[in-house]
Amino acid sequence: MRIEDEIIRLRSEIERHNELYYQKAEPEISDFDFDQLLEKLKAFEAEYPELVTPDSPTQRIGGKATSLKPFRHTVPLMSLDNSYSLDDLKAFTERCEKLAEGRKLEYVAELKIDGLSVSLHYENGILVTAATRGDGQEGDEVTQNVRTIRSVPLRLKVDAPAHAEVRGEVFLSRTQFARINAELEMQDEKTFANPRNCASGTLRMLDSQVVASRRLDMFPYDAFTGASKMFATHADVFDWCGRNGFNVNPNRRVCRDFDELATFIAEMETHRDTLDYEIDGVVVKVNSTALQEEFGATTKAPRWAIAYKYPARQATTRLLGIGIQVGRTGALTPVAHLEPTLLAGTTVARASLHNEDEIKRLDLKIGDYVMIEKSGEIIPQVLSVVASKRDGSEMEFEFPRICPVCGSEAVRPEGEAVRRCINDVCPAKVKARVLYFASRKAMDIEGLGEVLVETLVENGSIKDVADLYSLTLEQISSLERMAERSGTNLIGQIETSKTRGLQRLLYGIDIRHVGERYAKILAKHFRSLDRLAQASVQELDDIPEIGPAVAESVYEWMRDERNIDLVGRLKAFGVVTEMDAASTASLDERFVGKTFVLTGKLESYTRDQAAKLIEDRGGRVSSSVSKNTDFVVAGSDAGSKLTKAEALGVEVLDEAAFGLMIGLGGE
Repeated sequence: MRIEDEIIRLRSEIERHNELYYQKAEPEISDFDFDQLLEKLKAFEAEYPELVTPDSPTQRIGGKATSLKPFRHTVPLMSLDNSYSLDDLKAFTERCEKLAEGRKLEYVAELKIDGLSVSLHYENGILVTAATRGDGQEGDEVTQNVRTIRSVPLRLKVDAPAHAEVRGEVFLSRTQFARINAELEMQDEKTFANPRNCASGTLRMLDSQVVASRRLDMFPYDAFTGASKMFATHADVFDWCGRNGFNVNPNRRVCRDFDELATFIAEMETHRDTLDYEIDGVVVKVNSTALQEEFGATTKAPRWAIAYKYPARQATTRLLGIGIQVGRTGALTPVAHLEPTLLAGTTVARASLHNEDEIKRLDLKIGDYVMIEKSGEIIPQVLSVVASKRDGSEMEFEFPRICPVCGSEAVRPEGEAVRRCINDVCPAKVKARVLYFASRKAMDIEGLGEVLVETLVENGSIKDVADLYSLTLEQISSLERMAERSGTNLIGQIETSKTRGLQRLLYGIDIRHVGERYAKILAKHFRSLDRLAQASVQELDDIPEIGPAVAESVYEWMRDERNIDLVGRLKAFGVVTEMDAASTASLDERFVGKTFVLTGKLESYTRDQAAKLIEDRGGRVSSSVSKNTDFVVAGSDAGSKLTKAEALGVEVLDEAAFGLMIGLGGE
């Protein structure tokens, strides 16, 4: 097969899987397998850069921008009038009927996604520009970031005019929001209050690599060609968008009158919590675009559309006190204790306050009446103080300077928002670390719950995670509500956890900034905890995807005397600290930690076979040559990569030398 045909086939396959995932919710392959297809395409395009096209899936992620450029909208993105009751909505339909003067009138009801509007511009079917709404007249150009959204097609498939503008709402799913906040928590970073804030901040970031990792999504809601609507009806917009590969929201309906609109609105409110994205209402639009143009707009909003807003998920209640939780890193986190109140179907008695700066920003006092908000499954947030209800009995809250659990000093480093307990053996920190170590993504010790860990910490049985492996059946069985059978099962789980592997261990020992993803990268690169412990900051920083902050954190953790002792004890108890035997049997020091680039045609191996031979021996295969490349393996017809390698002084291996190096060739 010609290389051009293989590239076209790969692009088509990737587009097909994108469509299955985003449009049909029927994925056929895992995220990992999808990424492998993308990596294969990247490798081909790096080898043959003249075949790269703007609509290739590899072009979704670019580099870093220095700033966002302003973008002037051809047609202003007007805001909508809001309706907060069915009476308001009925008045809107009556106005539309009056303007229609007896002509047939239909409406399209669609969900009001809680995200941010964007405008996408396609020239001859290719996405060339994307911009935020801004003030409606001028927004920010965010083309490279929008290109990372996999549900946004880079090329229109059918019926594309010379110029097409597609408008849509960019959002973050609840699933991705939970993942991002969990990762930020693990890295000891500030979390986002809600998905909309996260989506808005992400879309304006300057590093499209980070934007891509956030997994934004988009639902289209309108289409123009030049300054005119593209279709005779608004409903036709969704059909066209679906045929062109956009992720079209299925929750929409063409309605004939107010009663049908009211029915749809009630149905969607019932299903609101089952959706994987936030909505705050329903948008109603006149279906005929000719009537839309005829009805026109006021200075602020179109007369042919309105946003019906669901009742706010907010309530007013009283702040009874502020508690302080101490996490595994020693972070002191304030929690609002509230007078119990009913909110969105549940009784709320606690809410997040984030940190001491947030308390100051809100000017919060004990006894204040506060406005709280709940969004989906997210913990309620304190939005504001109802200052008009103050009667003078409220009391100032002084954020503690000592740990409420162990009494040690709590220090707030310069430039950080969090105050931390400095006592490494603080019971709260030990308990949280043990639970983290035993969690499913780490060592997966089933049966080691919060109450049991708290008891074991309080009675002195465990002072760190290594102590888990010294626990005896007698110690556990003697505890209240722990029968011998339960103790036996737990001891078995602890014993089994010794063989969970290096990646899970690196995740579980709680190195700052090292979550699941970085643990996997480090395990694959070093294959051994001992090798990782010997790595310099530079060696760590040289690993693709490992930045300076992670490198410095790992380096410091590995040189802390307490951590050196911890690792030594884990090894003494038999916890596996290397990749398993099957993975390490073929390791070769000449390959471990080295970066290889393959170029040209190899006679004895396919590209995938050569890459596997390198990776099995501990090496890494990259698609591009840089100063960090250790070896370039050059077959026949090697191109620009060979030239660049020679210019940079990178060692070049022909196929015979490569065969000798891996022990599978030569005389």
